[in-house]
Amino acid sequence: MLIDAHAHVMPGSFPPAPDGCDPATWPSMSAAEDRARLLVSGPVRFTAQPAWFDAERRLAASAASGVDAEVVSPFPPLLNYRLPAAGGLDLARWVNEYIAGLCAVAPGRIYGLGTVPLQDPDLAAGELADITKAGLAGVEIASNVLGVSLGDARFGGFFAEAERLGTAIFVHAMPVPSDRLPGPATATFGVGLEGSLAAAAIVTGGVAEKHPSLRLAFSHAAGGFPLMLTRAQWFWGRTWNEEPPGERGPEAAPWAAGTGPAELARRFWYDSLVFDRRAIRYLIDMLGADRLLVGSDFPAMPREEPAGRTLRSMGLPSGVLEDITWHNCFRFLGIDAPKLFSSSEQHRISRADGVRPARAMDLPRRHGAAAAAAAADPAR
Repeated sequence: MLIDAHAHVMPGSFPPAPDGCDPATWPSMSAAEDRARLLVSGPVRFTAQPAWFDAERRLAASAASGVDAEVVSPFPPLLNYRLPAAGGLDLARWVNEYIAGLCAVAPGRIYGLGTVPLQDPDLAAGELADITKAGLAGVEIASNVLGVSLGDARFGGFFAEAERLGTAIFVHAMPVPSDRLPGPATATFGVGLEGSLAAAAIVTGGVAEKHPSLRLAFSHAAGGFPLMLTRAQWFWGRTWNEEPPGERGPEAAPWAAGTGPAELARRFWYDSLVFDRRAIRYLIDMLGADRLLVGSDFPAMPREEPAGRTLRSMGLPSGVLEDITWHNCFRFLGIDAPKLFSSSEQHRISRADGVRPARAMDLPRRHGAAAAAAAADPAR
């Protein structure tokens, strides 16, 4: 069993820009070559191959890569916080309806994360209950909101509501434009730096301490954050190797919590899309195997063939491997693990509070699901 917890989709079409919204900032899709479509959204020009929006193609590609199920989230540029709040809400609802449709026609194969207009944190918080009602497992948010840190007090109510509802939140690294890196490096070092800043903001800005039950996962293992945790731990407790803390240094005084940064970081989950078994081993050692997810960024990036090949080559104990390849994903989402392979045994993930039921995964029904899923594309 392998679940890809970091994969993206986009609708095959968009409605006209709503009143009060500049059409130049609103996404549109037009036909391109070989069944592809061109997404235009503000400065973004992106040619989307059919796997982005054609459910039948997507399910076939996942099966060919050895992926049993996906957690899909919006193409990151669709997290368009530059839109007016009302327009952002309209866009979020359109995207969420599309993703909920995918989940409904491919049960057990697709789990969905929606989006909310985080440019208005109160409006975003109010949408979280509807996210769950729509059949989505949570939301994707960017690592910053128009350059504002996720640790900023204005987002406190949003995180409090997400914790209250048990909503899973996937934090996707979104680099802020900078002249400190050449443009092509933004997709490599820029993403890593931004992911690190987002996770550090959650830990040092008080979010992790105030909301101990918050369900957060970070893309690309939060960039360089896990490696910097050891430095943060030293400044917090003035000891090496996570030994019991001594007197705290003045550098940590403005942000230090009663709990060390490493322990706070282990409350969350991290996709293991780090491209090297040496990096995965460090993540297991530093964060714990129960904190890691499988991710691919598909179809923005090609999957490893077969998916999870490097992870499975590491000689990990079977229990550890199964945690990373699928158990942890359901723990992050806060739902029951599905019934697998038409077995009569139901695997369950224990939680101190309740869990939401997940649809069963029945292999003989998958072939029919692929054909039915094509109807989820509103442009077809």
